[in-house]
Amino acid sequence: MSGRGKVGGGGKARAKAKSRSSRAGLQFPVGRVHRLLRRGRYAERVGAGAPVYLAAVLEYLTAEILELAGNAARDNRKTRIVPRHVQLAVRNDEELSRLLGRVMIAQGGVLPNIPAALLPRKAAAGAGSGGAAAAPRKKTVQASQEY
Repeated sequence: MSGRGKVGGGGKARAKAKSRSSRAGLQFPVGRVHRLLRRGRYAERVGAGAPVYLAAVLEYLTAEILELAGNAARDNRKTRIVPRHVQLAVRNDEELSRLLGRVMIAQGGVLPNIPAALLPRKAAAGAGSGGAAAAPRKKTVQASQEY
């Protein structure tokens, strides 16, 4: 035998495997997205950059929704994000609402909406003095007497 083989150990040690997600600086799994793109038969072939780009877009959208939902939870003095907070976050953001316009979020409820006609009328201009606050009350009493 020539003496070559694993005994000498003169060759370089193999570098530790690095995931494509960590190479791209992403949290979303690039390998899984690639596998799903291939299995979905969207195209005959899938380029190497396509799953990285798609994973980055999905991660960005998720981070955006989570940030807005966290703000909604904090506004309601809650520490846990529930579907209601996600619904409020999506529907109060114009672009996300358009993107997810036909999406129904389970247990999300509806946006609070009171038509302007049902809201009480504001006081007239010059309401800075104390006597002006009583003036609108007088007008409503007079208006009811006219009927």
